[in-house]
Amino acid sequence: MSRAAKLTLGASILGSALIIWGVHFLQERERETMYQGVLRDDERRREKMRQREEELQRSMQKRELYERVQTVSKRAFDSEGPS
Repeated sequence: MSRAAKLTLGASILGSALIIWGVHFLQERERETMYQGVLRDDERRREKMRQREEELQRSMQKRELYERVQTVSKRAFDSEGPS
């Protein structure tokens, strides 16, 4: 093989190796970015659930307070609606 052919072969092998490494690196980075998105979504879901639980507790406290202050008749909750 001539010297030019050897250099071309070496450059091709080196270029191919760099391209393969680069693609692998980008795939790993993209996978990590996607995983971080999953973690953010989980955190948002937990925060939303916490807020809903707090709202439920406040609602239950208000209901207890209102039931102590006001009288509620059973008829008001019949399937026919309030009378």
